[in-house]
Amino acid sequence: MLKEINRREFMKVSAATGAVLMTGGLSPALAEELKPIQLLKPQEGSGNPLMQLLWKRKSSRQFSPEPLPVEVLSNMLWAAFGINRPNGMRTAANANNKQEIDIYVATAKGLYLYDAKANMLNPILADDIRGMTGIPAQPFVKEAAVNLIYVADYSKMKNYYFGAVRDEVKDLYTAADTGCISTNVYLFCASEGLATVVRAEIDRPALASVMKLRPDQKIILAQSVGYPRKTS
Repeated sequence: MLKEINRREFMKVSAATGAVLMTGGLSPALAEELKPIQLLKPQEGSGNPLMQLLWKRKSSRQFSPEPLPVEVLSNMLWAAFGINRPNGMRTAANANNKQEIDIYVATAKGLYLYDAKANMLNPILADDIRGMTGIPAQPFVKEAAVNLIYVADYSKMKNYYFGAVRDEVKDLYTAADTGCISTNVYLFCASEGLATVVRAEIDRPALASVMKLRPDQKIILAQSVGYPRKTS
């Protein structure tokens, strides 16, 4: 026989459920439970030969809401900008090895920051901000399992070749470095049968405010990643 609950207990459960459904996000209690995600060691020897991947590489704006398994997410982030040598250098080229590009990962559960050294996702915000990584004309960003946000940390670019680097040079270097990282993601997605598209149309001030970025941090691009939407 099923255990009956009294009216007070039923009202508590209904109120909590309703709050989640109405807000489309996490309740305050659940928000506090957002934990770091330990990523898995990247799988060597997987994937397709480069020439095959270049034939498959493409942009797609049709996404399934199906989440990415942790092993897929782990491999993708390592491919994007993980550590591939004992000296700490990365899978993507970056100017003078400043490693100034940070990858924020927006999922349905919350916002994380990729820590390549610890191979971990550190929690930043327990809210679903995927929709904010695009503009209203891009409804697919809310459906993609993951939206990567590439943020340049200009504080890591001090004492460059001539001391302080001019802003236009910083913009050039960070744009080039982000392009290398996003290309790695494109090739990984081609290998794994994932859909992806890199995007520049972002309400940067609004998103930076929600992410609580510092003035010396700048959002460069965003990239949506997920399983392709199944067509009937």
